[in-house]
Amino acid sequence: MLVAQPREGVGVGVELTGIEPVTSCLQSRRSSQLSYSPVTVRIPVRPAATAPRRALGVASLRRRWQDQTMESRALKTNSMDDFDLRMSEESRPFFDAVVEFLETVVDPMQAEFFQAGEGRADRWSYTERQLELLEGAKDQAKAKGLWNFFLPDTGQGLSNLDYAYLAVELGKYPLGSESLNCSAPDTGNMEVLERVGTPEQKQQWLEPLLNGEIRSCFGMTEPGVASSDAKNVRCQAVRDGDEYVINGEKYYISGAGDPRCKIMILMCQTSPDGPPHRRQSQILVPMDAPGLEILGPMHVFGQDDAPHGHMHLRLTDVRVPAGNMLWGEGRGFEISQLRLGPGRIHHCMRGIGAAEKALDLMCRRGLTREAFGKPLARLGGNTEIIARARTEIEAMRMMVLRAAKAMDTLGNTEARVWISAVKAMVPERVCNIIDQAIQMHGATGVSQWTPLAGMYQSQRTLRLADGPDEVHWMVVGRSELASYEGLEVPASPTSAATGLGGSGS
Repeated sequence: MLVAQPREGVGVGVELTGIEPVTSCLQSRRSSQLSYSPVTVRIPVRPAATAPRRALGVASLRRRWQDQTMESRALKTNSMDDFDLRMSEESRPFFDAVVEFLETVVDPMQAEFFQAGEGRADRWSYTERQLELLEGAKDQAKAKGLWNFFLPDTGQGLSNLDYAYLAVELGKYPLGSESLNCSAPDTGNMEVLERVGTPEQKQQWLEPLLNGEIRSCFGMTEPGVASSDAKNVRCQAVRDGDEYVINGEKYYISGAGDPRCKIMILMCQTSPDGPPHRRQSQILVPMDAPGLEILGPMHVFGQDDAPHGHMHLRLTDVRVPAGNMLWGEGRGFEISQLRLGPGRIHHCMRGIGAAEKALDLMCRRGLTREAFGKPLARLGGNTEIIARARTEIEAMRMMVLRAAKAMDTLGNTEARVWISAVKAMVPERVCNIIDQAIQMHGATGVSQWTPLAGMYQSQRTLRLADGPDEVHWMVVGRSELASYEGLEVPASPTSAATGLGGSGS
């Protein structure tokens, strides 16, 4: 983090002072732990008395035009405070405790957890030993106060910026998030219930979710329409007295295969002839409701991801109480903004942790495996590949921290362009880093002997989940272009309008 300090002396200038992260992908078992060292960057500025004066002309117009543009640009820096991305002092003990808990409790537990699930008779269930191990880790996390970090009010009171640091660490372990009750899609569903749920809804569903007693899912995507445009959703809920009758199909409903999944928040159409953004609503549908049928799992790269699953559901005359409606009819899009903003950035936070893990595996493999008389890391362009991976991770980290800070200072709605920017950027780059780690491992990289194949599958899916890349790039690009609407274009298109002007004559 750099903070501007005025300099005294001849002319005008600033010093940027603060801390910079120092990372290494081969530091002990904590892959890529951050440490900090002081850094000062001095930026001299020409003394005011000798600064050349320029006549007003095309160059002046250009500067005014550019200044006006920067003032209205969405992905902009408003002040040096935007670069203060430090974790709060109050949250540092939590960070240290989480890192230790993941290393000493979760890491050994998850190895035994997956082994205990091998060869189970019912793929869509957990063995008693698996549940015993997982619940044991969750109980320890609760006892240590390492629980529900993602909720600013009901949880530990962490800001989005503070939680970003923790979520990166959780992303390094397959069971890290669930052990601390910070797993998707439960996190988004709990946030919705906390913010817009009625007291009855909170008591029935939020409390057991906060306690880690049940799991949940979110029903959005439909097989017959392009669901990236939520206005296309066709699953209908029709009011019938004190109930809603629901009919429709959903698919790729993540977590619906888990036997612990008890409740679904369903995106449905309640006003087909209403205004486009008031046609959709969200309603609570118990997974054991009559008429709700799980047709089977949708595969991801040939895998069914049992018992979590990404399920194909059919709802036929499913009746739920009218009191299950969230926030009233026609509020589906508003609720989505509450839910999807944090959910999208949480995915990106954990994605950076996955990239750190992939780079750690890449470095270890590259330095301990030899071919053609050299360690793999020293062959061809592999050293540059490792360097670029580290650079990409740090760039992603800064973007995600900036987005988290924007959510804290501007609110989720105003920070939506930042959220879209990282949601489009991070999964794509994480996929590239994991792919490079796979290549460094050779055939082993796509085998069951490393976690890389599963990591790639998960991150590649994220380029589609919660909005495909193209939608998020469109949001960012549309916002950037909107900042230029209504501007007075300079007279000279070859200089001022292009920003390639000469001396200002």
